[in-house]
Amino acid sequence: MNVAMRSACPAAPARCGRRSVVVKAVAAPERAGTVNVSRNENFGKLRAGYLFPEIARRRKAHQEKNPDAKIISLGIGDTTEPLPAYIADAMAKAAAGLASREGYSGYGAEQGQGALREAVAKTFYGHAGRSADEIFISDGSKCDIARIQLMFGSKPTVAVQDPSYPVYVDTSVMMGMTGDHNGTGFDGIEYMVCNPENNFFPDLSKAKRTDVIFFCSPNNPTGAAATRAQLTELVNFARRNGSILVYDAAYALYISNPDCPKTIYEIPGADEVAIETCSFSKYAGFTGVRLGWTVVPKALKYADGSPVHADWNRVMTTCFNGASNIVQAGGLACLQPQGLKDMYDMIAFYKENASILKATFTEMGFKVYGGDDAPYIWVGFPGKPSWDVFAEILERCNIVTTPGSGFGPAGEGFVRASAFGSRENILEAVRRFKEAYGKGAAN
Repeated sequence: MNVAMRSACPAAPARCGRRSVVVKAVAAPERAGTVNVSRNENFGKLRAGYLFPEIARRRKAHQEKNPDAKIISLGIGDTTEPLPAYIADAMAKAAAGLASREGYSGYGAEQGQGALREAVAKTFYGHAGRSADEIFISDGSKCDIARIQLMFGSKPTVAVQDPSYPVYVDTSVMMGMTGDHNGTGFDGIEYMVCNPENNFFPDLSKAKRTDVIFFCSPNNPTGAAATRAQLTELVNFARRNGSILVYDAAYALYISNPDCPKTIYEIPGADEVAIETCSFSKYAGFTGVRLGWTVVPKALKYADGSPVHADWNRVMTTCFNGASNIVQAGGLACLQPQGLKDMYDMIAFYKENASILKATFTEMGFKVYGGDDAPYIWVGFPGKPSWDVFAEILERCNIVTTPGSGFGPAGEGFVRASAFGSRENILEAVRRFKEAYGKGAAN
């Protein structure tokens, strides 16, 4: 609506000495919300939301429909066993110390406490040549992956294993590195297919060159651990293409196969192309406690020669105030002789759960992968959409799994079963699976 207004003057304009002034009032543009700020258009590309909240939504709906059902979750990879007492006591002591003048501490180094950085370097990388000042302590590898994307910005191209942990793809979408979803995957992402036919390692001869490669070993969700020869091929591929390899080693301590490295830095030349991220979550039950680390070698440099290490340090000191000092006390306890024993005992417990689940599905005639070097079982349901299988298992067994398609296009036709659970629940899940899918059951 335009309204013309003439300035007030008791006499004629010529005698008044004033000119006519026209003021136009323009209506504000229509908008649906209160604020006039545009949404980040990249969030609109994300499909049905993050995988695990969607699983939680469907579980809740099933529980409301079946209020008496005792649902067992083999879905999200969340630890269930209590923290080892030695590790919990170290955190309790640190927390109590904050109530005294002598024990109180405020802000710490954003990169992590020196003693913990030294312990991580010695325990996990002493044989691989990494120094303490290349270790950055954080609140978990998932958070670090998002901060790594912040460091890279929106211009780099990205490759991921297919299937793989959804955060690699979703953070790439949020940053604007991709096009729209094409019904199968996102345009602009190089999906490196990992399936039984290629032993869950991508055919790199067919992979396009990208700036960044996300790779997880042991893989989540397939449970496959890459061999030394495979990782050597991967590092050489990254070196030839001038790519940065973001290597997720969150399940490395679950590896039993001596031919499968527990860190990418066991591979010659990896320090010039690779960032490694890891976590205490699945080692010590720290999923809710939150503590991890990322390794950025000083030898890793951008095309202009500037060190990635310096930029990562800037990200951490700008966007992060350091992991909780209480939690870092727990992390340091994890790396003492008693804490290491306790961690390995916990890992062994979950690995036994994995063996029980794998044996069960194998006995029932399914094609089953993983479970040997990782806490995940990858079960094939050929010809069936993954979400349909998820719904069927939930309906028939009151068990939550994870649909394979949620991890990428190549995950279609599979579901992931997590070995994180109490032994009682694992055995009960086995009983229900056999009742619903075992020999003689109506499939």
